Amino acid sequence: MKFLAFADLHEDKRFLKQLLERARQEDVEFLVCAGDLTQFGRNLRYVLKQFNDLGKKLYLIPGNHESDKMLSEVLPDYPNCSNFNCGTVEKGGYIFLGYGEGGFSSEDSAFRRVAREWYGKYNGKKLVLVTHGPPFGTKADFLDNQYIGNKDFRAFIERIKPKLAICGHIHETAGAVDKIGATNVINPGWEGMIVELS
Repeated sequence: MKFLAFADLHEDKRFLKQLLERARQEDVEFLVCAGDLTQFGRNLRYVLKQFNDLGKKLYLIPGNHESDKMLSEVLPDYPNCSNFNCGTVEKGGYIFLGYGEGGFSSEDSAFRRVAREWYGKYNGKKLVLVTHGPPFGTKADFLDNQYIGNKDFRAFIERIKPKLAICGHIHETAGAVDKIGATNVINPGWEGMIVELS
């Protein structure tokens, strides 16, 4: 299974064009966005239409520049684009767990509630965690000589051990690759990364 992951596009037309060109390649089965397609919702319909017209599925979560409400109002017009915030998507034997919005908090009680439900349902399954903000203590959240990521995301990763954690939000760490135990952690940034899982 091969897909294109990205985050923090912020409606940049140059990087949008590059992502679309890569996504059109036959080896890319679908796309995953870890939030911030736009700049505070501006041109959301335009960006979604570009991805929708690919004819491949885009699974996304809102970043801190979108909201569930904003996405729910427009996504019915773009059937190839699906918001899985606080939900799941099953692809290729993996369950993708999505948690978006925010990105600035070091702790998140709402995530802990969702995480408890996920742990009860999906512990022992093949998992990919997709969050907008990064987990604490990796190259993906290291900024100004300190770690600024989310400790609840990290605790969940340590507990449930997904194969992969995809995040964004911290522009300075775009392209970062690290590990938490056996879990690969990536911030694919606006240039995107091809991910292959078997």
